[in-house]
Amino acid sequence: MAEATAADTSGAQPEDQLAGLWEEHRRALFPASFRGVDIEGVDLVLLDADVHGLVQRELNGGLDDRGIAILWACIADLEKIVPLINEEYCAAYCARLRTMAKLAAARHIPTAT
Repeated sequence: MAEATAADTSGAQPEDQLAGLWEEHRRALFPASFRGVDIEGVDLVLLDADVHGLVQRELNGGLDDRGIAILWACIADLEKIVPLINEEYCAAYCARLRTMAKLAAARHIPTAT
């Protein structure tokens, strides 16, 4: 799966990319064989639920400081585990989750002056 990024050259704005990925992800089934599985101490179901909730909150008005901190922790976990997943569907599912998290977090990176 090609991963969308905030620097996507398709012309879509990060907000549009996030909303589109959110809709795609909502329709996707969690990889059944990964229920109850943790990778490097990261529970995949809990990570999915956390990112899901945080992205939804971001799309519905924004995150507070605590939400932003949790989102960055989720991104760190996703960065650690995605390369370790050797099952294609789960890897694509988690890569999309990581992209959504990064797009949501990008809204909270201060711009350079």
